[in-house]
Parts: sequence; C-alpha cells; structure tokens
Amino acid sequence: MAESYQEGSGAGGDFDLSQFYQIFFEEAGENLDLMEQMLLELDLSQANDEELNGIFRCAHSIKGGAATFGFSDVAELTHQMESLLDRLRRHELQPIPAMVDVLLESADASRSLLARHQAGGQGEAVSTASLVKRISELAAGVVPADSPAPAPAPVAAPEPAPAAPASAPSGGSAGVARRLEIRIGPLDKPELAEPIKDLFRDIAGLGTIQDLPSTAPGVRVFSVETASTEEDLLDLFAFHVAKEQVVFQEVGANSSSADASEAAYGFFSDAPGAPGSSTSPAPVAASAAASKSGAAVKASTSESKAAAQSQMESTTIRVAVNKVDQLINLVGELVITQAMLAQNSRGLDAGAYQQLLAGLADLDRNTRDLQESVMSIRMIPMSIVFSRFPRMLRDLANKLGKKVELVTLGEATELDKGLVEKITDPLTHLVRNSCDHGIELPAERLAKGKPEHGTITLSASHQGGSIVIEVRDDGRGLSREKILRKAQERGLEVSEQMSDADVWQLIFAPGFSTADEVTDVSGRGVGMDVVKRNIAALNGTVEIDSAEGYGMKVSVRLPLTLAIMDGMSVGVGDEVYILPLSSVVESFQVNPNDVSTVAQGSQLVKVRDEYMPVIALEKIFQVPRFDLNKSSNIMVVVEAEGSRVALLVDELLGQHQVVVKNLETNYRKVPNVSGATILGDGTVALILDIGGLVRRARH
Repeated sequence: MAESYQEGSGAGGDFDLSQFYQIFFEEAGENLDLMEQMLLELDLSQANDEELNGIFRCAHSIKGGAATFGFSDVAELTHQMESLLDRLRRHELQPIPAMVDVLLESADASRSLLARHQAGGQGEAVSTASLVKRISELAAGVVPADSPAPAPAPVAAPEPAPAAPASAPSGGSAGVARRLEIRIGPLDKPELAEPIKDLFRDIAGLGTIQDLPSTAPGVRVFSVETASTEEDLLDLFAFHVAKEQVVFQEVGANSSSADASEAAYGFFSDAPGAPGSSTSPAPVAASAAASKSGAAVKASTSESKAAAQSQMESTTIRVAVNKVDQLINLVGELVITQAMLAQNSRGLDAGAYQQLLAGLADLDRNTRDLQESVMSIRMIPMSIVFSRFPRMLRDLANKLGKKVELVTLGEATELDKGLVEKITDPLTHLVRNSCDHGIELPAERLAKGKPEHGTITLSASHQGGSIVIEVRDDGRGLSREKILRKAQERGLEVSEQMSDADVWQLIFAPGFSTADEVTDVSGRGVGMDVVKRNIAALNGTVEIDSAEGYGMKVSVRLPLTLAIMDGMSVGVGDEVYILPLSSVVESFQVNPNDVSTVAQGSQLVKVRDEYMPVIALEKIFQVPRFDLNKSSNIMVVVEAEGSRVALLVDELLGQHQVVVKNLETNYRKVPNVSGATILGDGTVALILDIGGLVRRARH
C-alpha cells in the first residue's frame, strides 16, 4: 500500500498533505470512538433522526479525510458504511441488530487499517471484502437468516407545503419542498477533485438535480429540490467547507414569487465572488428586495454559526504528551527550588529582610498554584477508561449467551493520564471476570428469582488523596468452600479458620483459577495475580468483598497522580523517610511496655483493642545509630490492602508536597521503597512502599 502514501502526499500537486496525517489519524480515532458509543446506545425500536444523523456524520468525516489523504481502503469501507447509514436515516430501512454488528465490526476494521497507514503501511492489511458484502446486502434490504424480520418503517402522509410569505426566513422545516441553487467551482483544480466528487455525491442524495447555465468558466451551477432542513443543509455544506479546499459563500435568499423558499450556496476557491475577491456573484433570486431581506437573515444565521464554530475551536489545543511531561518535570524542579529557598530563609531577620521574605511568600503561593494548574492538564476523566467497556462487554456477553447491562458512575472523576493508561488493562480483566465468572446465564438467574439481565457497575470516586475504582456485579459471588478446596489442591497453606477477607485474597495467587474448564475467555489462572501486581506497581491496592449468591465487589485504590504527592516526613536516626499521606491513619507515642514480642522475634502493639504488627524502620533499612542511648518511641499507623501496621520512628518532621522521582529509572528497584524525592536542603529522601511493608508484616 506504499502507493497510497505517495498518492496522498501528492493529491494537491506540489502541496504536501503528509504534515496533516497525525491530525487526521487523531480525529478519525475520535470519530470512530464516538460512532461506536452511539451505535451501542442506539435504540433499535425507536431510533431517532438525531442519533442516525450523528452516526452518519462520523462515517462521512472519516471517509472524506481518508479520500483526501489517499487512503482508499478506508475510504471505500466507510463509504459502504455511509450508504447503509444514509438509507437508515432516510427511514428507507428499519435498523436491526445485524446492522449494528456489521457497523461495529467495520469500525474495528477501519481502526486496523488506519493503524497500518499510521505505521507507514507495515504489516498485512485487514481484508474488508466480507464486511463490504454484508453491508451491501443489508443496504439492499436483505435480512440475515438469524435476524428477526424488521417491522415496516412507518410512512407519514405527505403534508401540503404552506405558501411562504416574502418576509419569512429562509430556513425551511422538515417535509417542506425547497429549491436551492448551488454553484461549485472552479472544477479544474487538482486539489479539488476528490472534495468535489464527494460533494456531488452528497448533493445527489438531497433530491432532484437540474443543471443551469453558468456564466463563469469552470463553475457548475444547478438547482436541487429537497425537503432537507436548514440545519441538515448547513451541516452538509459545513463539512465540505471544513476541508478548506472549498469556500462557502452565501449568494442568495428567499423569492417572494415562489411558494417554496429559494437560496443559493456557492463553493469557490479563488473564484469570482469568493471572500477576498474583488467581484461578487450575480444575485439569483427573482426579487431584489426579497433577496436583501432573506440574505440578511441567512447571513446572520451563517455568521452566528461561524462564530460559534470559531469559539468552539479556539477553546482547545492539541499538545504532545511529552511536552506536558516536560512541563510537569520543570514545575517539579521549581517546587524543589522553592522549598530550598524557603528552608534557607527561615533564619533571616524578618525586619531586615521583610521585602525578600514577602517575595518568597508570594513565590510559595504562585508555585503551588502553578503546580496545581499544570497537574490538572494531565488529569483526564474516567469516562475515557469507561468508554472502552460497553463494546467489549456487549461482544463478550453475546459470546457467552448472557444478558448484561453496564452501569457507570463517576465518569467525571479525574485521574492522572499516566495512571489511566496503566489501569485500563487490569480493569478490563476485572470486567471480563465479572461477566464470565460472576453473571449467571439468563435461565439460571430466573430460577434464582433474579432479573434476566445481570448488572455490572463501574464506579469511580475521590476519597482523600486517592481515587477508588469499583467493579461490582450482581452475579453468583465467590464460593468460600470452592476457593479453599482449589487452594488445597494447589498446595497452598489454608485453614477453615481463615477470615473471608483472607480467603478472597487467595484468588490473587499466581495460577489460581476457580473455573471448572479452560476456555478462550478464562480458566488458565492467568490474570488476577497480574492485576494485583500491576496495581501494586502504581502504589495502589486491591480489596475484594463478596456474598455468595448476591455478587462481588473489587475495589481498586490508587494515588491521584504519580508525579507529586502529599507526604509525611519521619526521621529515623539521621535519615528521613516519606510516608504517603493517604496511607497514614494516626500517630502516637508508645510505651515500651505496650509492645509484645511473639514467635520468631516479631512484635505486636495493642491499639484500642486491636493488635497490629510493629515494623521498626531502623532494622528494615539498617539505619546506623550514633546516639546509642536514643531509641524510637513514636509509632505511625499506616494502612494498605485492608491491613494496618505500626511503623516505629524517632520523630515526625512534618507534612508537605513532594515531587516523586522514579528510582527504577535512575537506579534500580529497591525493596519496600516506591520512589524518592529531593528535600528543601537538597538531600534525597526515600518514599516508602506501604503495600510492600504490609505484605512483609504478613509473612
């Protein structure tokens, strides 16, 4: 397919279109995502025009861009999709599930083809012949054998068009015949060949076309009678104008002598009458007075739409992710520098250095505001993650013969982009697990007195300095007996006295599976251990709650961002360690008599009738003690993975924001440490991995 790239880059003579490839690929991806979402939400029993027109516009946009850049395989497939969607939106066909299926599969194929073009044509192209054949058959009204026959589309009785007064605005209403004059040109420009071909095809679908004589060379003028609304026409013409190879020019208005309203739309590029040209096209309406009146109404409509479009486009800007990452790193360095200045200025005389200290206070405030603003750039809503699951769940439920509804809550909750990319795969596995293991077959659910449709709920919410994502289902839940039996078969150390929470944690063991048979969906015992490991790598935790026969809930807790966090600094000897503030429960001064030593030298402390393990950071990190008479007597209770431990430290130094530096990138993985930061005095402090310390205490 290398020819298509050459063809695309040379479509406009010596004008290189390759510079716009990336924008096209991004916009095409967004259109495919939007199309998929609208297809999944489409109510086949009463699909409205707005929904069908929206899906049609997505396919149309992709087709136009693909044709412009010379990606003929994508253009051909989306053209076929567009043909089927066009018949649907004109109510010539009744939508059926088979149409949604083939359109979704075609969207997937378009993604693959676009990905191949984006990679420079590497790899084998996806075959679309069978998809094109299925689409053509459905567009021709052929219903697959396994699909229910569609109900005939209701045909509304035609209503007579009322006579329009001379002062009526040019916008018509649906079902009212309207006569338009359209000019397109010049036709001899190579870069306009594809857009004009697309435009002719679209105009041909509006109604009956009649050629009119043209006085300008290379310009085609014709009239068309159509029942399309003003909104539909503006959408259609705006699409072609948006390509910027053609220019939209208002040249006409209502006719006072005709029952149907008349207007003219011109498409010119460096042609007489185009914006910036010294001449204007001749008026086409019969009455000059009516022309001026109608043109004023029409112009105001066009100007308001153009202003709205301009305003909408100016509110967003595409920026490469690496630029945002670089900006965040620089702000992080600024936070460190500001902390150094603040620490070094503490001993200054407030009277003598009043102006300097006031400036440093302003720097502190502005640095924090700047840091929060920059961090918000990387924060994206969870709806980006959740939008991937309706399609996947639909396909999986159909494959398993189950009926499943997906409910999403808290889509507006924001999470760091780096975390979003890393959390998608674990969440995908949890959703698949709920559908496969949790939700029962319809007959089984009815026998249990449950509704036929199972429900999987995805929710996201902020809790303190963390985000909690939950995957819940109302299926069969976990079986305690089955898990214990499987664990014993695999040689794991278990007992009947284990708490439910400990039993549920067994499913995270490598190779553990409760499936009775291996399928292409699950049963190989690969997944839940990877889920937990991936989430732990993000300094997150996973908790399970289940009731047999009623369902299961998996809660994933993550820090809001991986770049900057709130931390508590503690001192042990001459060392400083940072504890993530979201994991800290409380701190207190301990009496040595309250600490009990149990088997193998492990220590426990009793805190309000609850015994918890004691971890002495001095021993864990082998901190040298120069003052032999001093001993740690402060405990900080931290929580992770549903368990609490007490950390033994010398002193609490304070709470502040820290810039997280990745140790693995700069050094290597260190046990019980999740990262490092630079303090105000320039020294490096380790950020502790609370999850790792809790797991260590368990063992």
